[in-house]
Amino acid sequence: MTQIITPFLMFEGAAEDAMQFYVSLFDDCRIVSVERWGAHDVGAEGKVKKAQFILCGRSFYCSDSPIEHGFTFTPSLSLFIDLDSEASLERAFSQLVEGGKVLMPIDDYGFSKKFGWVNDRFGVSWQLNVPSR
Repeated sequence: MTQIITPFLMFEGAAEDAMQFYVSLFDDCRIVSVERWGAHDVGAEGKVKKAQFILCGRSFYCSDSPIEHGFTFTPSLSLFIDLDSEASLERAFSQLVEGGKVLMPIDDYGFSKKFGWVNDRFGVSWQLNVPSR
């Protein structure tokens, strides 16, 4: 059996909104499947029990946790994406930072000609990069 590691994002009620937002940002993105909590399940009826989506060709899972917890996402694990142009980076950065927080503004930090790091409104951390050529 082939082993595959797939990132899994756990939300508290915003999984569907986050997933729809993320697939709207980049190329080669789509929602593959959504399974919802039912009336007699432990999660809130209609919320995401488990969903799969594709971002830039990579598979992700997400869910709405049925349990309240005292933690959320941190920047210690982030989604890193190489973009093909400064315009693409600036567009994605401006959309991701709406309602979120800038961790590193777009700039030339020496390791990249353009780089920016944000936490989006859902708490997920993104490092956006235009590779130096």
